[in-house]
Amino acid sequence: MIKFIDIHGHCVQEHYVPYPPGKSGTVRHQISNPDEMLEFYDYHGVEKGVILPLCNAENTMQSQSNEEVLNIAKMHPGRFIPFCNIDPRNYRNDFKSPFADGLKWYRDKGCKGLGELCCNLSILDGRLQALFKAAEEVGFPVTFHMAPFTGNNYGIVDLPGMPGLEQCLQRFPNLKFFGHSQAFWCEIGKYRGQHVRFGYPTGPVTEGRIPQLMRKYPNLYGDLSAGSGCNALMRDRAYAAKFLTEFQDRLLFGMDICSPEGERSRHNRLSGFLRDMLAKGDITETVFNKVVRGNAERILGV
Repeated sequence: MIKFIDIHGHCVQEHYVPYPPGKSGTVRHQISNPDEMLEFYDYHGVEKGVILPLCNAENTMQSQSNEEVLNIAKMHPGRFIPFCNIDPRNYRNDFKSPFADGLKWYRDKGCKGLGELCCNLSILDGRLQALFKAAEEVGFPVTFHMAPFTGNNYGIVDLPGMPGLEQCLQRFPNLKFFGHSQAFWCEIGKYRGQHVRFGYPTGPVTEGRIPQLMRKYPNLYGDLSAGSGCNALMRDRAYAAKFLTEFQDRLLFGMDICSPEGERSRHNRLSGFLRDMLAKGDITETVFNKVVRGNAERILGV
């Protein structure tokens, strides 16, 4: 049976302090350590996964270093693929900061990409634009989490219809953008409107901005991880088959399971859904193989 490659994971050497309580007062989870992550991978048939450093202030109570992720990959050869991350407010908080120097440093140490970008800034902020330019220069793909607004959220911010993302796709044609999160994937259909709705829409897909942008810009890719990517496919199986087939070279399987609680649940709907689509003939074996590992191998050179 083919082994999956997870394009989107989080892992720390030692458990961090749990996330602050949510609005309901519930204490949220800690982040997994490598042993917990690998146990989950082995259960689900995942050969290896990308580890995305959590460096933005919006993510956790602590900031994870790129060096920690590199060390995790070194301690578990062949199982983890390191990305690096730079908060564009670092490096003097200046749009003229030499981001390419830092990215080249981490590329030479084995990092394969940049992300997950979660800073709560406009996608057209000069500091983010400088970071995109540097990533394009270095040859890194960029994994980004999109948010619908600033404040009380994390992720780079764009308006409904993602006009800022389109400008970036035009401005940086050689930069591969890996789109992720509810605010991104709800745009597979016509969902975000004047009231900046986002989340987990249900029902049949009436084609929205993501397929339109992917047809027009070959540098836009889809990170299918988390409930957002899974929901985008599972809400309309017939449309999912068409979408996976049309964009088979630019869609990437992912999990975004980062907590010990998540690993212990043994639950990942996307892997089962894709296997079922293959078994029932909704997608071909070629499409399946590309999405679950082939595209990651090709793009990241792993």
